[in-house]
Amino acid sequence: MQRKLNQRTHDLKVHQTLGLVTVVPLCAAVIVAGGAKSKRNKADPTAPPIEPGSEAVDLHAALGAATATLYGFTAYYAIRAPRIPGVKPKGAIRLHRDLVWIHAPGMILTPILGGLALSQENAGEKVHGIASAHQYVAWTTVGAYGASIVAVSWPIHLKFWDKK
Repeated sequence: MQRKLNQRTHDLKVHQTLGLVTVVPLCAAVIVAGGAKSKRNKADPTAPPIEPGSEAVDLHAALGAATATLYGFTAYYAIRAPRIPGVKPKGAIRLHRDLVWIHAPGMILTPILGGLALSQENAGEKVHGIASAHQYVAWTTVGAYGASIVAVSWPIHLKFWDKK
C-alpha cells in the first residue's frame, strides 16, 4: 500500500507540474490567435479580407500543438496514478476531475477545428460549418482548464513578502 501511495504521489506531482507548464503555450496560443485569422478592412468594408501572414498562422498552430502535446502528457500522469480503493474524490478535487469532461474534448476538437478553418481559408472560402466553432471551443477549453487549475489551488496564498 505504501508503494502504491508513493507512486500516486509521484504521478500526481508530475501531473501538477506538467499541468502548470501547459499553461504557458496555452496562453501564448491565445495571445497570438488574433494574428492568425483574416481581418476586415474597416476603412473599406467592401474590400477583400486581409489575410494573416503565414508566420502568424504557423506560430499559432505550433503553440496549439505544443499545448495539446503537453496536455496529453499531463493527462497520462493523472490516468496512470494508482487509485486508492475506497477513496472517492470530493470538493475541489471532484470539481477538478469533473472539469476534464469539458477540457479534454476541447483539447482534441480545438486543433481539428482549427485545421478545418485554415484549410477553408486557404481555399479562399469564408470559414463555415463546424470549423467556425474553433474559437468558441478554444475559449471554452481555456475556461474549463483554468477553472480546473483554480479549483485545486484556491485560495492562492502568496507569501513572498513574509520574512522567515
